Amino acid sequence: MKTAIQAFAAIACLFAMNGCGTDARPKSTADLDYPGMIAPELAARFSALAMTCIHQEFPNKISRTTETADAIGRPKVIFPAFYGCFDWHSSVHGHWLLVRLLRVGPQDADWRKTAIVKLNQSFTPENLAGEVANFARPARGSWERPYGLAWYLQLMTELREWDDPQADKWLKVLQPLEADIVASLKAWLPKLAYPIRLGTHNQSAFAFTLMIDWARATGDTEFEDMIIARAISFHADDVDCPLAYEPSGEDFLSPCLMEADLMRRILPGEAFSAWLAKFMPEIPTDGSGDWLAPGIVKDASDGKLVHLDGVNSSRAWNLYNIARALPETDKRIPSLVAAADIHAREGVAAVSAEHYSGSHWLASFATYLMTDRGWNN
Repeated sequence: MKTAIQAFAAIACLFAMNGCGTDARPKSTADLDYPGMIAPELAARFSALAMTCIHQEFPNKISRTTETADAIGRPKVIFPAFYGCFDWHSSVHGHWLLVRLLRVGPQDADWRKTAIVKLNQSFTPENLAGEVANFARPARGSWERPYGLAWYLQLMTELREWDDPQADKWLKVLQPLEADIVASLKAWLPKLAYPIRLGTHNQSAFAFTLMIDWARATGDTEFEDMIIARAISFHADDVDCPLAYEPSGEDFLSPCLMEADLMRRILPGEAFSAWLAKFMPEIPTDGSGDWLAPGIVKDASDGKLVHLDGVNSSRAWNLYNIARALPETDKRIPSLVAAADIHAREGVAAVSAEHYSGSHWLASFATYLMTDRGWNN
């Protein structure tokens, strides 16, 4: 295990990192690096984990309300496209991972053919009809809202932005469920009276980031305006976010940093800079990275405790994005990037096949980070 972690840490240093010494303190924003081109070794490792789990039915956490005993069903029957990877949302972002790496990863990689075969196996009209039927159940309620629904929109964003005949084919197959999801979210947003400030699945800020990226990719200005209105209402006046109280013991998302990553999508540079100064006044200006300690996992076989490996990856992409959204001369940028580098190394190093508790999802977070999926100017 230690050898694997050290190997991944070394790989992470080769790509998109600003040195591997914890004492490295960039002196100029011109010296800073950000994620972008994923290493072939990482793409192969991450894709292998996704291809292993997207059609692995058990163990499985169904987590849905049913009307009768007969309606309980087995995952492969009730979720014919997204039954693997332990739960529905992880299956969705496992499929997204493969689409993402096919699109932006090494174009000559050996794993590509297998990935396409597996995606074709999942993305059939018959399978999606079953997925739509699951969402049409009267007992559907708030199932997978907002986390799983937001990840489905991220999958659709990826397909829309990929100029490829195969992507167009998959997009058409997946669109019926997309329409259902967007309609349900448009009905939900006006009724959401308060933000959901958790560090886990129900967090509203993370879902809003994926939702607004989808709205802009599709040109759905109605949906975009709804998300912006909710975000401004919830967060425009937020101050002194208690970052020192993070992470909680089961977090895989940072409530404070994810909120800032959302608001940088909405506020222009100078306005975002001023908002951030009030929201997170503790960000240093000395280029140090140790002002924010990475999450620690003491038992990676525990499905809840291993969430902290994910928080390191998500914090890293938050920090990189926040830094780039600030004016170029902002003195907080080096410290944001230095902390991001530390978290990125920890997050990538934790991606392992050793325990299914982490292997069914951590590669998706690391892929989002290392391919710079969340950055848009």
